[in-house]
Formats: sequence, structure tokens, C-alpha cells
Amino acid sequence: MATIPSHNLLLPKPINHQSAHSLSFKPHSTLLNFTARSSPAIATKAMSTTDAASTSSRLEPLESFGITAAEDVRRRDREAKESKSLRDTWRKIQGEDDWAGLMDPMDPVLRSELIRYGEMAQACYDAFDFDPFSRYCGSCRFTRHKLFDSLGIFDSGYEVARYLYATSNINLPNFFSKSRWSKVWSKNANWMGYVAVSDDSEATRRRLGRRDIAIAWRGTVTQLEWIADLKDFLKPVSGNGFRCRDPAVKAESGFLDLYTDKDTSCNFSKFSAREQLLTEVKRLVERYGDDEEDDLSITVTGHSLGGALAVLSAYDVAEMGLNRTKRGKVVPVTVFTYGAPRVGNIRFKERMEELGVKVLRVVNKHDVVPKSPGLFLNEHAPHALKQLAGGLPWCYSHVGEKLALDHQNSPFLKPSIDLSTAHNLEALLHLLDGYHGKGQRFVLSSGRDPALVNKASDFLKDHFMVPPYWRQDANKGMVRHTDGRWIQPDRIRAEDHHAPDIHHLLSQLHHPS
Repeated sequence: MATIPSHNLLLPKPINHQSAHSLSFKPHSTLLNFTARSSPAIATKAMSTTDAASTSSRLEPLESFGITAAEDVRRRDREAKESKSLRDTWRKIQGEDDWAGLMDPMDPVLRSELIRYGEMAQACYDAFDFDPFSRYCGSCRFTRHKLFDSLGIFDSGYEVARYLYATSNINLPNFFSKSRWSKVWSKNANWMGYVAVSDDSEATRRRLGRRDIAIAWRGTVTQLEWIADLKDFLKPVSGNGFRCRDPAVKAESGFLDLYTDKDTSCNFSKFSAREQLLTEVKRLVERYGDDEEDDLSITVTGHSLGGALAVLSAYDVAEMGLNRTKRGKVVPVTVFTYGAPRVGNIRFKERMEELGVKVLRVVNKHDVVPKSPGLFLNEHAPHALKQLAGGLPWCYSHVGEKLALDHQNSPFLKPSIDLSTAHNLEALLHLLDGYHGKGQRFVLSSGRDPALVNKASDFLKDHFMVPPYWRQDANKGMVRHTDGRWIQPDRIRAEDHHAPDIHHLLSQLHHPS
């Protein structure tokens, strides 16, 4: 998303790789929508995309073997992109035909969109305050009006409409972050993501081909302890206020609690994450859904546990009928998840298909999270066993289509299988950038910087000389006061207000006309 500050990064010696991989990396283009620019003001903030002056151009092995083949792959990608634009193909990219023929070989427009929405999910990590020594731990470090600019994402084409919060008073202690300070921004809430909508600029409308409501959910960077917190128990969604009347439609109870619980004593989570989301989607669809000039889409994205919330909330939006305009037009709902776990049972999967919600799951084949919950009873079980176990509270099923990637195909990444690095979102976006189809050469296509992989991990091979876990704020957020002391500066108060008409919108959701 943003430009990584340039610095001299030289490889100490030539590196021999197998001929199945590309050995050069030269940026050719930026991703759709998120145009990157360098800025001294953001040099120490979260970084995501790259330009020609970035570190990536220095991550090249010194020998030239394979350069011609790699350039040919990139040239074909550029020609394919030029022959069809997102503006003309967005419905197919959003899964109108379940991405048939787009993943093998990999469609370059689909790749760019998967990276772009993945970076929207990554923004939730880059903006989140994880530091327990911060008074603002668990909050977003930036106001919603300046979220993208603060992360160095200029000309994103999107405006953040609202932030989403969840109460931490549920049994997921390894997921929520809490401050060690006694006086904090909130004792019982965590920032969970945001709802954004594409803006009115002509460039954005031309690029996207429609108006887009984007919902991004925060997950977990590398820590996997939250999986052990899951109750691994399915329960009917109808018991949590969903409109579904079929008691056979079930979802994992921990995900449901996270999505639907609230704390009336907390300004941030006195409405559940579900209520915050649905009212905002309702407002935006009513505002833009029947626009005669632009079509509308709803795209939900998330990584890890955030991917589970993406699936659950997209189902909820469709089940509530919020993707239908007043004139009866159906707004397509699409989910792009990254390293996401299973969410519900087989009947949940079938109901999402009935509602027309499209889901594309990007996974690293070595990642354990997409294999959970339902390690033994899942969609891969023999049909007879699924028939017998279908009603049990431990029989899960994935939803939608899967794009399986393998980090061992990248010449940039360590081949060893580490559970946390295999789950890393930046690594998945790196793998997307180099994926061209099953059995095809790994060639970085968009110019995305491989150094981003090590932002919150130690996954790049050591000879690239990129330090692990390199992303951090200058002086860990401490600033020097006028009296010479080092202190934590105050931040603009986090937005804890809710729309004045939220009660009215909720009543409409509960009692539709």
C-alpha cells in the first residue's frame, strides 16, 4: 500500500536457485487503486506496497539466469491487463461465475484485486496498537478520516465510513490486546476493522467500474494461540439474532459471540460489531444502491480470524436482505479471505450458496488455520460419514472456492514450515504476486516489495539481509517533551460516537417494512 523507505540493500553473493523460479525482480507497475508515493512523514509507519525506488529493486540475485523468462511472464501479464480492464470485468472478478478459468492460469486482474483487498485487511494490522505499554493498546492509531493517508496509502479511492469495535468480554483472551495502564481509552473494547466506500472521483469510478462498499476485519498477525481458545462447538445462528429460521444452519460459537456480543457500559461496544456493521451497510446501500450512474458491490475481506468474521458478516448481510435496494436490485456480495478457518457446518455453506454470496479463500497449503476447526469432520470426509455426522456440533465445512499457494515455491522465502510464518498475511500477498498457475514459474508480477514479508516475521531467506520484524514506530511511539523528558504523547480521542440514527436503523432491521 505505501512505499517502503529506500536504503542500500546489497546481496553479498550470487545465489543459485532452481530453474523453476524467477531470479530477478524489477518493479513494473503499482497495484490497482492503491497508488504508492514516498513521503518523509510516513517513513516510520506501516508499509505495504512499493515503487521503482523501493527496497525490492535491491532484492535481486546478482546472476542473470532466468531473467529473460521472467520478463516474458511479466510482459504477458501486462498485455493481458491492457486487453481487459477491471472496469469491464469486475463482475467476473467478484465471482459471478465462481472464478471459473481465472485461477489457472492466474488472471492478472484477479491477482491485482486479491492483493488490493488483502492490503485492505493488512491495513487493520498496520494501524492497530498492539503495544501493552501503550495507553491506547487495542485501538486504531489513526482517526478514520486519515487512516489511509496515515499509512501512506494515497489516492486509495476509498473513504472510511466507520470503524468497527467488539467487546473483549468474551472467551478469546489470546486474540484481544489490552493495555497495562490503569487509565486507558477503553477497558472492554478492541478495534476490529472498518467499513469504507469508494469515492466520487472520476479516476476511481473509471478504475473500478462501479461503487464499492469494502469491509475489512482485523485478524491475528502471527500468533495462533487464539485457535486453542475456540470452543470448537457449532450452534444455530438463529439464536444470535440472525434472520435465518433454519436451526440446522450453524456457525462456530466463538465467532458468533465475537460478532454479536456487546457491553452496554462501554461507549465503543455498547452496540455489537454486528449492529455497527449492519446499520452502516444499510445506510450506504440506501444511499448508493439505486444510483442510475453506478452499479454497487459489497466486498468483505479479512485474514485469519478476520476472515471468519468476513464470511459470517457477508452471510449476515445477505440473509438480512441488505444487499437488495428499495427498487429490488440485488447488490453482489463477495468475500476474499486469507488464511481463514472454517466458520460453519455444511448447511451454513449451502445457505450461503442459496443467498448467492461468493467466497474466494486464499491459503498457504502449509498453514494449519484453514484446517481448523473440524480437523477430522469436515468437507473432505467421506459422504456417508458426513451424512451420519452432519448434525453433530463438530462437523464443519469450508465455503466457496480455494486458491492454494505454496511458500516453498518462492525463491525468496525460507522453505522450512513454521506454523506462524506460514500463516502470515504479507507472505500470502507475496505468494499471490508470484503465482501464475499450477506448475508455472514463480515470477513476481506487480512490483510488490518482498521485504514486506519480514515486516512482522522472519520468513525471508537470510541472504537478502532484510531484518526480521522490522516494522516499528520511531522510538516505539515515545516523544521528547519540552522539558526534556520522554513521554507517550496524547492522541486524538478515539471515535466512540455512533450515528444518531443508529437506533432507528436497528429498529428497521428488527422490524422490516
